[in-house]
Amino acid sequence: MKKYDVVALGELLIDFTENGESTQGNRLFEANPGGAPCNVLAMLQKLNYRTAFIGKVGQDMFGMLLKNVLLEVGIETAGLCFDGSVNTTLAFVRNNEDGDRDFSFYRNPGADMMLTTADLQEELLSDCRLFHFGTLSMTSGEAANATRRAVELAKKAGAHISFDPNIRKPLWNSMEDAKKAVEYGMQQCDILKISDDEILWFTGMDDYEKAASYLCARYQIPLLFVSLGADGSMAFCKDNQVYAPAFRMNGTIDTTGAGDTFMGCVLSNVLEHGLTLSEAQLKQMLMFANAAAALITTRKGALRVMPAKDEILHLIKSSKNIQ
Repeated sequence: MKKYDVVALGELLIDFTENGESTQGNRLFEANPGGAPCNVLAMLQKLNYRTAFIGKVGQDMFGMLLKNVLLEVGIETAGLCFDGSVNTTLAFVRNNEDGDRDFSFYRNPGADMMLTTADLQEELLSDCRLFHFGTLSMTSGEAANATRRAVELAKKAGAHISFDPNIRKPLWNSMEDAKKAVEYGMQQCDILKISDDEILWFTGMDDYEKAASYLCARYQIPLLFVSLGADGSMAFCKDNQVYAPAFRMNGTIDTTGAGDTFMGCVLSNVLEHGLTLSEAQLKQMLMFANAAAALITTRKGALRVMPAKDEILHLIKSSKNIQ
């Protein structure tokens, strides 16, 4: 038995999301705790899995807020470090009319970029069943070295490796550097979640099935997921390829965290059933993950408001969109 089901490394930040206007007509922003790796862990915690986070925040009001939120949702904070010289990373998120989002980051540098190999709590990495990471921790040298060292330690201890590129173009000096980071993640991972935009950018293929099959074969990835936004998702496992449509929700207000919610549900299924899944298991997995992702889009933020299992199952049961 391992002490933790999932340990994740990466960014922990404040997402300032639009929330109306003041009486003076000024735009209001709500400070939502966020960061993709911790959103994934929060979903897993909601499903009663044991999780821990590795990362760095500033020794400031936002850093303390973020630590308290992790404790509130049950994520272990032994791997969370504080930096007294660099502020907590901030992101301002604007939702466009087409449903896409624009990000403005205050991260030059941000505390999450300052994580070093010396900061790693190695006992967390040697005592987990699964290790999850993305590319934002690989945009700067020190944090990139820490990320690679964490992957090395987790693999050595026998953990499955999960990777979600979660590319944010404004944070990269060049997209060639971003591609190198994504390729590293693909070389290391057992589970890959990649968006439709990312797989097109990385492979140059607009046929998602062919692109996913290519990645599985080239990088020997046992389990791959393509998230298609409002069009649903796809899963690839050996010779099995499965598609599931999205759940249509009334009251969608914020898509931030939808992919992370999806990922948390996927990893819960891997923890339960392993990496080799039948077509029926893949279909059930996608339905559950799609439903959870749909629910989170009706809420502001993600980390604090992940859906409960009974909410997800109720949506699946009541939906007329899934055949």
